[in-house]
Amino acid sequence: MTSGWDWLEVESLDLEAQGVAHRADGKVVFIEGALPGERVQVQVARKKNQWEQGQVTAISRESAQRVHPACPHFGLHAGACGGCKMQHLHPAAQVAVKQRVLEDNLWHLAKVRPACVLRPIEGPAWGYRDRARLSVRFVAKKGTVLVGFHERKSRYVADMRVCPVLPPRVSALLMPMRELVGSMDQRDRLPQIELAAGDTVTALVLRHLEPLTSADARRLRDFGARHGVQWWLQPKGPDSVHLLDEGGPVLAYRLPEFGITMPFKPTDFTQVNAHINRVLVDRALRLLEPGGHERVIDWFCGLGNFTLPAATLAGKVLGIEGSETLVARARSNAQANGLAGKAAFEARDLFEIDAPGVRDLGPAQRWVVDPPREGAFALAKAAAELHQAGDFALPGRIVYVSCNPATLARDAGLLVHQAGYRCALAGVVNMFPHTAHVESMAVFDRARP
Repeated sequence: MTSGWDWLEVESLDLEAQGVAHRADGKVVFIEGALPGERVQVQVARKKNQWEQGQVTAISRESAQRVHPACPHFGLHAGACGGCKMQHLHPAAQVAVKQRVLEDNLWHLAKVRPACVLRPIEGPAWGYRDRARLSVRFVAKKGTVLVGFHERKSRYVADMRVCPVLPPRVSALLMPMRELVGSMDQRDRLPQIELAAGDTVTALVLRHLEPLTSADARRLRDFGARHGVQWWLQPKGPDSVHLLDEGGPVLAYRLPEFGITMPFKPTDFTQVNAHINRVLVDRALRLLEPGGHERVIDWFCGLGNFTLPAATLAGKVLGIEGSETLVARARSNAQANGLAGKAAFEARDLFEIDAPGVRDLGPAQRWVVDPPREGAFALAKAAAELHQAGDFALPGRIVYVSCNPATLARDAGLLVHQAGYRCALAGVVNMFPHTAHVESMAVFDRARP
């Protein structure tokens, strides 16, 4: 490592929550732990021709938005947990930074500016994380077990005793889980415990590389009974997940505004933050404004998170997903909620969808698009081709929910510049407080001739 004794003025934060500054010669410096408006010195760890990267060592002018981190495992020191990157920044300022990231991506990558910026969707900053994948390591030299997130920029597991972003009841289980694994016969063959909390059930998924002994199964049952958790086992891939003991309560979350209950398996994709998800679904459908006679298509529908609530408002809703297994599960959820007559589902490869494929599904007055990080490039490209052909009725409104501002911007560029839409609204959804993850939502309306 080398030291930089010059005082640098921090101008902004990048997508990794690093401060961005420039040296006198114009060279960019990315600084872990620094905030916009601060004057800092940096210990440089990496040097390239055009940029340097390091961490803050001294601050002569501190940002008014700097706060003391609530988690004892957060920081830049060796062994610090890498699960959060922004605990030193006030939560309200975190949201403002994410809004800036969204707007910058839309403009710089796509030359798109929303006509109106949506008020951010926010919620509790602590105890929010209902989904988490915790690594497990038996450290033989120390005779101990670690359960938690990885250390910052490391493959090692952080020595976590608490985690304020997990629900308090789950944070309180970190040390008992370490004791449990340490007592098990297969303790060196248990690489992961995945958390999935529903409204009434807390599920823990144990990844095990060898069959469990009967004694280990008994230990899991005793732990579950003592701490009120439901154990699932994962001997291989996600499809191998099954309950340790059948017949327990169903893992599910509710969308009470729509009277919907969504059963799910702990390895299914569901939103990390159940509170924010409820607000997100409600706002997305308010913005979608489906009429009782209108048809809606929900692209990347998953288990029906938007499809089923939309079916309570629209005439018909078609959910599209890439997996036959997910489609079958979504149909089951529609049946369980009494919506099988209004919500239908089909399996299509949405990364290969083209204009004929969209045409084959028929016109709809409204679209919901909620893709993974890769975005919905094929769908946006198909919409552009259909617009240019001029013989297919594209939806009057699209609500696009994104977990990656760069791919949202890319797709927005196609929709605005080639598919005949304007970006009416856009705003952030603070799904992951204290992290650099930017969730957002944008509304596209048909541009008037």
